[in-house]
Amino acid sequence: MSAPMSSSIELSVGQQFEIERFNRAIDATADPDQLRSLAKQLLQAWHTQKAATNWVIHQQAGLPPA
Repeated sequence: MSAPMSSSIELSVGQQFEIERFNRAIDATADPDQLRSLAKQLLQAWHTQKAATNWVIHQQAGLPPA
């Protein structure tokens, strides 16, 4: 498994198992088209999560959305 992202953010045991499950599925996939599709889905999810986090931060600070 890779190094933790931050010492202030801890994943639950369930989240850690889910990450491991997906890591194994990725490792078992040899089809470049499937891996490319998965990479695009993960990129979309990552940016969606960043936008949601930014929105929550701005809401809590009483600031307009960035």
